[in-house]
Amino acid sequence: MEHTRALGAQSDGDRTGPSVADASTAGASGTDAISGTPGSAPRDGTLEAALARSEAAAEVALAATAQLVRALRRLRAAAQAGNLRDLGAALTPAEQAADRARDDARRAAASWDFDDEAYLASGGFTAELLAAAASDGLRVFERDERIYCYPVLVRVAPGDRAIFVDRARERRIRPSVLIRHLRAIQGRPPRFRPEAFLESLAAAYGHLARRNSPDNPDAGQPERLIDVYELLTLMPGAARDYSRQEFARDLYLLDRGGVTTTRRGLRVSFPASTGARSAGSALRVVTKGGQEKVYYSIAFAATR
Repeated sequence: MEHTRALGAQSDGDRTGPSVADASTAGASGTDAISGTPGSAPRDGTLEAALARSEAAAEVALAATAQLVRALRRLRAAAQAGNLRDLGAALTPAEQAADRARDDARRAAASWDFDDEAYLASGGFTAELLAAAASDGLRVFERDERIYCYPVLVRVAPGDRAIFVDRARERRIRPSVLIRHLRAIQGRPPRFRPEAFLESLAAAYGHLARRNSPDNPDAGQPERLIDVYELLTLMPGAARDYSRQEFARDLYLLDRGGVTTTRRGLRVSFPASTGARSAGSALRVVTKGGQEKVYYSIAFAATR
């Protein structure tokens, strides 16, 4: 997609446990960055709502199961002691509790009827995640099938029923839980290593300079960044594991990080030379503040 979306600071008998309706309207929001707690279950077509309904149904089944366990313990205690009066009185409640637990377990199993793969593939999940981030005050942006949540990129993988945070697969994708996870990541120092990345860029640039300017490879002439990327991803599968979007994000992190000089004393720059400015050579990234930044070329020159 060629646009950027940005959102930032959106009873049965004598049963004593909660009913499905009770559980589906009991609100809670979770405790840590990657684990959830019972939540509300709004009746809409979002993944959050579908998960909340199944969660609520499971809570009801668990409550019924707890009642069954209590009834069976009373029956067992009466049998162990030989208390015939209590034993006879415990039989019917145990059977009734077993019926309720069975019915509620079946309802819980039937509660999940959400076409998750289609939803992830349709863009619905991305829209829901952006809306959840907006309501939570988390700055998240979308461009070119990637979700930018500085300093990481999020990619939706419908076939896996998962997302990738950079290269790490994450299967816990309930939007409210994922937002807490992304916020926790933002609170950690970036794992990006600018020095190592700069040296890799310099090596690829040197190869291109020797090929394109054999008479004067040290002149510091700009080379297209897309050519540098293709050199860095020559190995089979490398481009799949390290996308153009990730490469552009790393360029941005390097550009804003202050590391500019290699071990050999070559200083990097990112000139927007006229010859390199074509649609196919542009590498676009969404910055921390939500603006688009475009990189075209790179040059290394000796410091004076």
